[in-house]
Amino acid sequence: MKRTIGQIAFMSGGTLHKEADAEQMIEGVFTDSRKPQSQGLFVPLSGERFDGHNYVQQIMSEAGAAAFLWQKDHGAPPAGNAIEVENTLEALQQLATAYLRETGVSVVGITGSNGKTTTKDIVTALLGTTFKVHKTEGNYNNHIGLPLTVLSMPQDTDILILEMGMSGRGEIGLLTDIAKPDVAVITNIGESHLLQLGSRAEIARAKLEIASGLKPGGLLIYNGDEPLLPQVLAEPATVKPEGLKWFTFGISKNNDDYPTAITSDEQGSLFTTAQSGKEAFRLPLLGQHNIVNGLAALAVARHFNVDADHIRKGLSSLKLTGMRIEVVRCSDGLTVLNDAYNASPASMKAALQTLSGYKTDGRKIAVLGDMLELGPEEKQFHEEIGLFAAKHDVEELFTYGELGMSIAQGALGLMPTEQVHAYTDKEKLIQHLRTYLHANDIVLVKASRGMRLEEIVDALKNGPLKN
Repeated sequence: MKRTIGQIAFMSGGTLHKEADAEQMIEGVFTDSRKPQSQGLFVPLSGERFDGHNYVQQIMSEAGAAAFLWQKDHGAPPAGNAIEVENTLEALQQLATAYLRETGVSVVGITGSNGKTTTKDIVTALLGTTFKVHKTEGNYNNHIGLPLTVLSMPQDTDILILEMGMSGRGEIGLLTDIAKPDVAVITNIGESHLLQLGSRAEIARAKLEIASGLKPGGLLIYNGDEPLLPQVLAEPATVKPEGLKWFTFGISKNNDDYPTAITSDEQGSLFTTAQSGKEAFRLPLLGQHNIVNGLAALAVARHFNVDADHIRKGLSSLKLTGMRIEVVRCSDGLTVLNDAYNASPASMKAALQTLSGYKTDGRKIAVLGDMLELGPEEKQFHEEIGLFAAKHDVEELFTYGELGMSIAQGALGLMPTEQVHAYTDKEKLIQHLRTYLHANDIVLVKASRGMRLEEIVDALKNGPLKN
């Protein structure tokens, strides 16, 4: 974003301090005092254990920032190009909304319990063949990260692709109100955030908040295999824009688009859909769940009139955010399916199905860790995953973590004791794997991000097997 200080004051609902130079140009916005931007606007945020206002003078004098917001309840601002506001976070969000309105960019908002980041990456690849696009990077998908993503967008962007995350009710509603999407995507409804929300129906209500901010006549693309979504969509309390349109995708033939044929190999999947007819697309990803994510992205691409040739070109150049069923070829021949970024019961089952469908001359081995934030029924969910693994061709199961013990317990209902290995010590688990695995084995590694199972992937990738 490039604007004068005076323009930023107007856009953010602030007031220029008497010493401020209204005509000075600002390039970029930042909130982290450790990562200052020369000629940028510093937005000091306040939390329970920090207050960015304490770093304003240092940022202005040493880092070369051009201006700063200042919350009025902090007294008089220090000397410099200050814009006084009632609340710096709300001003940041208002600035993002104003910037979107001024640029006139089209916005795609994406949420869901699982698959939203992968879907965002596929949408970006498809639209990027025809338009200049800008997307959410990393985990910038919350009430601070989303407006910063907006404000980092070049002015000549055609389509902005925003991932929207949440942990409770009202959060998606805030994000969609900032972004005002033209198109909204809900990938699915899983069990993530059951601890905070209590039921899958409440999760569906939270995700469907994305529809409330859609522009009039906007398009809602959602997973039609999830019966809770149309149920909640029909509830009187669900806020919807005038002239709302919708499109469903999924495995079921009751959807507007669904796969009509799927073949898979080590390079990914080749599939046709009800909408594409005989036009086949190659997705360089493993798993039926990723084909479903691809269907959502195809619907977005068709909405923006991207043709089949450009869709194929986009899929061929797809680059994913790391640790989402990344196929890691180790130097000693071992294959690792690295899906250590996050986990829920739905995504865990999808990953196990991917492992089951993988062709290999060796053994199919799963290393599974705790799934976090599942609420009072967490042990039951973990036991169900163990049973699911046993039913889907897992020949050896290793678990990590306290809840991982419940995964092991569930698997023991069908698997012999000697094929199930439960650990709470990660180093001992790694040592066992190194002495147990063979070069032609394939190993799925998956858990919630907090379990840091990428450390196991790194150990297998960098250290030779001892077997």
